[in-house]
Amino acid sequence: MPILSLNESDIYYKSDDFNKNETVVFSNSLGCDISMWDENIETLKNHFNVLRLDTRGHGKSSIKQDEVSIKELAEDVIVLLNYLKLEKVIFCGLSMGGLIGQYLGIHFPDRLSKIILSNTAAKIGTVEGWNNRIYQVKNHGLSSILEGTAERWLTEENRAKYPAKVNQILEIFASNSLRGYTACCAAVRDADFREDLMKIDVPTLIISGTKDSVTTVEDGNFMKNKIPFAKHVSLIAAHLSNKELPEEFSKNIIHFSVQ
Repeated sequence: MPILSLNESDIYYKSDDFNKNETVVFSNSLGCDISMWDENIETLKNHFNVLRLDTRGHGKSSIKQDEVSIKELAEDVIVLLNYLKLEKVIFCGLSMGGLIGQYLGIHFPDRLSKIILSNTAAKIGTVEGWNNRIYQVKNHGLSSILEGTAERWLTEENRAKYPAKVNQILEIFASNSLRGYTACCAAVRDADFREDLMKIDVPTLIISGTKDSVTTVEDGNFMKNKIPFAKHVSLIAAHLSNKELPEEFSKNIIHFSVQ
């Protein structure tokens, strides 16, 4: 099992070499793991190599902290790129992964050829809201927010049409480390890039979901207007747009990245 051991975590990753010139790195949403990208690989493998990693405290990646920062999670990505001798990559992050992508674009632009920021915002939610979430799951467990999570992540139509997919996603969510989940809740709570987006000079694709109540189309427009070289597309999806519309999501990455 490919594991990169760091001081505060063991990072699990999966690298698929399709003998292409460029590599897309995928960074998961809060509460998900690398499997969230499974349905995107088939379309993408004709154009890119694919590297996926479980963010600290998610999936098979461990965590030794009660709180973590987006800065630390982004630096995990850079350490992994160095370890795998990948000089420059396309980075795609969704939600929390999108916050990681923003940090990388601000602080490590030389390591990125393109950035895809999906279903994310420069500032996600409020401090009070995240503190309430942390309190809820610490006292009542991750299972106590499963229903609300499903409603935020997938549209009603998608949940009705693909119940097996919903169950699989929620099983992964519920199996996460409670410590890892709350630590990363703190990372999302504390991240605010509203004043720094103009520093991103890497070509950036922003993907929003028209039915995403967590990170809205308006959030996407805000980022588009702040990032100098940004394009914004909207998909008819909720928060996990890559799961609801895997082929359309992947084709947007291809159209943006293949010049």
